Amino acid sequence: MRIGFLHRKFKNRTTSSFQVILFGFLVLILLGALVLMLPACSRDGTATPFGDTLFTAVSASCVTGLVVRDTATHWSLLGQVVILILIQIGGLGVITVAVTFFRLSGRRISLAQRNMMQQSISAPQVGGIVRRTGFLINGAIIIELTGALLLLPVFARDFGFWKGLWYSLFHSVSAFCNAGFDLMGVREKYASLTGYAADLWVNTVIMLLIIIGGIGFLVWEDLRRNRLRVHRYRLQTKLVLVTSTILILVPAALNYLLEYRTLPLGERILTSLFQSVTTRTAGFNTADLTKMSEPGILLMIVLMLIGGSPGSTAGGMKTTTVAVLFLAGVTVFRRRDDVECFRRRIGQDVIRNAGTILFLYLMLFGIGSAVLCRAEGLPLLTCLFETGSAVGTVGLSLGITPGLHLSSRIVLMILMFLGRVGALTLVYALLPGGKNPPGRKPQETITVG
Repeated sequence: MRIGFLHRKFKNRTTSSFQVILFGFLVLILLGALVLMLPACSRDGTATPFGDTLFTAVSASCVTGLVVRDTATHWSLLGQVVILILIQIGGLGVITVAVTFFRLSGRRISLAQRNMMQQSISAPQVGGIVRRTGFLINGAIIIELTGALLLLPVFARDFGFWKGLWYSLFHSVSAFCNAGFDLMGVREKYASLTGYAADLWVNTVIMLLIIIGGIGFLVWEDLRRNRLRVHRYRLQTKLVLVTSTILILVPAALNYLLEYRTLPLGERILTSLFQSVTTRTAGFNTADLTKMSEPGILLMIVLMLIGGSPGSTAGGMKTTTVAVLFLAGVTVFRRRDDVECFRRRIGQDVIRNAGTILFLYLMLFGIGSAVLCRAEGLPLLTCLFETGSAVGTVGLSLGITPGLHLSSRIVLMILMFLGRVGALTLVYALLPGGKNPPGRKPQETITVG
């Protein structure tokens, strides 16, 4: 009887955690939109319409990168700072940042707060969550500052020391948080990072920041604790590393074969690799996306939907979701009962969750694309690209975002929000948990496929 009470109490607390995470992101977005409306946040000193600031706040908080106002030319230094703060909080997680400040005040972290922290960073258990969160925050700050220092020599050379310093910090945080916001300006030769397509140093630093931010905080911890002792890695770490490597190298090879044939050999290899890395959630680009072939665009859409890894700054369905579903398919092909990987068995609840996530993302992606296509009268592939970028929190665009009507912008904002907080998080937050029936119904076989 006591065990049943504790189980119900834990389930209620978990549901409450999802509601707090959802509410936290909504408050962050609203505050960001209101602050960005201040005349001091725009370069011309006039108030930016709420619709534009709301879209910008959603995109920044959900670390997406889709914009209706150019970040470099419309927003003042204050506006850019506000956007960077939204990116940082959205990337690390609202609950993580809030509880960190709470902890710095010297107050004790309650069990309910620890549970919210666990849900926020997708940790496997509540135990040690405060230590993990501290490691996450400290690691993020060190990595972002290191990235800024590595970018500084190039940006200081091109834009002057102080402007280069700000550009280095902004792009380091944006890359680590997989946000894709840039300060290069649409009218400059460096639009996004196209001016650095052949710069090995800038490409390498940005790609490393994107990868480190996108593999997940739990993977960091595993790598720090076990270093090169691969046999001690968690199953999740192994799956993330293997899947991420495949999703970088295979699309890079396909990009090289399908695209960028007019580029010199070295630049073609670098561009192919960079676009493979950035497409899964970062949103930077070193190539003109409007000149890509339809197969190349389709490949990018698939990568955007997959996204990064659980507990990271990235969005999308997650690499582990795709890996689990692939392994489940292999199990069916081999006519075996259990899904196995690296001599471990994967539970049926994990497989069900992976299938549900795939269904939710494809449903959101399909409905959003249909609405955009109908409302804007644009080609379906263009709309698929835009909605895939939004729900995967990527930020890449074929240039249609600023010209979209209000209804289409609302669709994209909803997709960006759901892509960041997670469609399952919204379901758990809004729907009460049902009770399992006391017995199991009779089983009957149906034919599928």
